[in-house]
Amino acid sequence: MNFWSADRRPGPSVPRDRVESAQPGIDDGDAGGWRSEFQHDHDRLLFSTPVRRLSDKTQVWPMDENDGVRTRLTHSHEVANLARSIGSNIATQRPDLFGADLHKVIQPILSAIGLAHDLGNPPFGHQGEAAIGNWFKKRSGWIFDLDGPDGKQLDDIVPHYVRTEFTKFDGNPQTFRLITRLQTHRDYLGLDLTAATLSAALKYPVSANSAVEDHPVFGKCGYFESERDVVNWMRERVGIAEKERHPLTWIMEACDDIAYSILDVDDVMKKKIISPDDVLVILQHDERSKDHPAVEKITRKFKEIHDLKRSPQVARDIKIGMLRAYLISALIEDVAKTFLASSDAVMAKTHAEAILDENLLCDALKDIARQHAFAHPSVLKMEALGAEALDELMSFFWDAISKRKKPDDFDSKRTTAMAKYGWSLVSPNYIEAAKLSQQNTGPSSGVRYRELRLLTDMVSGMTDSFALNLWNEVRSLPK
Repeated sequence: MNFWSADRRPGPSVPRDRVESAQPGIDDGDAGGWRSEFQHDHDRLLFSTPVRRLSDKTQVWPMDENDGVRTRLTHSHEVANLARSIGSNIATQRPDLFGADLHKVIQPILSAIGLAHDLGNPPFGHQGEAAIGNWFKKRSGWIFDLDGPDGKQLDDIVPHYVRTEFTKFDGNPQTFRLITRLQTHRDYLGLDLTAATLSAALKYPVSANSAVEDHPVFGKCGYFESERDVVNWMRERVGIAEKERHPLTWIMEACDDIAYSILDVDDVMKKKIISPDDVLVILQHDERSKDHPAVEKITRKFKEIHDLKRSPQVARDIKIGMLRAYLISALIEDVAKTFLASSDAVMAKTHAEAILDENLLCDALKDIARQHAFAHPSVLKMEALGAEALDELMSFFWDAISKRKKPDDFDSKRTTAMAKYGWSLVSPNYIEAAKLSQQNTGPSSGVRYRELRLLTDMVSGMTDSFALNLWNEVRSLPK
């Protein structure tokens, strides 16, 4: 077992030394080996196009005019920062626990997976995931096994056990696909990340076929059949099997929970929907949080701010910063403490409960976010608009993909003017990935599976603005 395997997948073309760069321009200048393989991983992610796209993907507030409100990009940077901090906290208390160098291995892997964890999310966040899944559900009577709504049965139907990859579409396996398949690479290796980083990035370590309904860790599909070969290779290197998690994945998941519980509330205050004093009062009266030391400390600090007699606007901003700092500090300590208490099970790969699952302060904060952020009319309105846009765009791109003269040839001539236009918009690297998947074994090699995978690749890769602008353009075209 080697949690920290720095192996990278072998490419089909030119053999290469592991020290040499696989992607010139990103890793050049490291001939002296002053960066570890895992620091290379982080930098490859940081400079990648999907990370930049996160700046126009929804965290909570879609396309908000307030530039102080978080996007998926700022959220991901914060998760990466929190993960690095918590990893350092744990390693400082238990230097022997991980059996790997903190600065060259643990910190860069945590930073990398924190940065990558939301890359596969479609436009409009979780509502976008639901919209994609609903599109498939509405067509489940034919899309998986017939050549049309009233058509003939396909030779290579999509097996039932993988259909939930589409009807329950989730951004997590799309993330894994994005970093291992969809980014252009000389040897078709995506971002060519190490086995250890890929393993730690796999939040749900199960396929659609082995997911366990309502399970906290195995309840969602974590990788698609199209990436099963990559997962098998990775697991052989790190010694982690199906339904086993890499130790650092627990930390990344906890940091995502901290961000959702505290930083989404921070945005609510930034937008002046509720005040920091409102948040404090809620926490003081909630049975789950009222006696927490952090709440008591914030109460004292708020009184000190009142005594300073600063202007109300300045005092408000100071209080927001204090709330954020003290609450983050409290949950970082809680995560480190819980992780260390569960470390034997975590390192033995038998742990099965999220680190913050029973954290009362975190639960209280999540309820504030649900009530004042996710349920806000402006959020719900934009989510409804986004869902309608994605539904129509899915149909538009399905026509572009499927309406061709030769069913077995993705490059075959399109049969309608609208399909020709739509096909011209599909990313060439996504098309290349769909064609290359024919070399796989199992359901991911079938034409229909590859068509559906190409459809979800295209739509999930869009930013919020691109999706809305293209939707408006498509609606204006004559039918």
